[in-house]
Amino acid sequence: MVEPIRVVVHGILGRMGQEVTRALCSDPELEVVGAVEREVGEDHLLLPQGDTGVPFSSDVEYILDCCKPEVLVDFTVAEATRSVVPVAARHRVNLVIGTTGLTASDISDIDRLAKVNGVGVVIAPNFALGAVIMTHLAEVAAKFFDWAEIIEMHHEQKLDAPSGTALATAKAMLHSRGKPFFNSGEQKEMLSGARGGQMEGIAIHSVRLPGLLAHQQVILGAAGQTLTIRHDAISRECYIPGVLLAIKKVIKLNGLVYGLDALLGL
Repeated sequence: MVEPIRVVVHGILGRMGQEVTRALCSDPELEVVGAVEREVGEDHLLLPQGDTGVPFSSDVEYILDCCKPEVLVDFTVAEATRSVVPVAARHRVNLVIGTTGLTASDISDIDRLAKVNGVGVVIAPNFALGAVIMTHLAEVAAKFFDWAEIIEMHHEQKLDAPSGTALATAKAMLHSRGKPFFNSGEQKEMLSGARGGQMEGIAIHSVRLPGLLAHQQVILGAAGQTLTIRHDAISRECYIPGVLLAIKKVIKLNGLVYGLDALLGL
């Protein structure tokens, strides 16, 4: 019988941390062996769907030493991720990272640490399989349209704008097209920023409102027609299949894979 993959969850009390933990506890191929959170009131945390407790601490080094995980899952904030990656890499622990707000420099540093320490890392701007396919379809369509805009909508507590998914989508479209999109050039904005942020002709608009979770539409235009590709995340359950896939794949990697598209063969 194959032993389950041992997993530590960093940010286990956050919304995504709790969702991921419930899924891990329901998958016989995976086992939660430790938990990390910024503020901890006890040294063990009771897991859902049972009476089993795991070591619980704000000290990542301690948890990795005592729990010996194969994978650390991180859905926190960029500052916390930056501090945990070197520790995990030094302990030869593979990483699955869903944190948004990481810079190109951060990603380069993570890739370097992964290769130096011989561990795998998966970073994805979005773990929802539908969102990954949305970006892939936008990349295909970008070859055939000269105009494009992106509208991304998230809950009011999201810290970064535009979203990582919107930026990744725009970059994929530009790479596929091989040149900037057309735009209407200088305009008279009655309110500064009304046309959104610009990335080589793609206008990106960010909406932040309570009642939203995560939504994005890519609108491509040509004479007499538009094409809209849209994805809506209705609940955080949509991220779970992608997270579980990444955990099971990352232990076979050496270095960084950015985005789930590579794991899905897109």
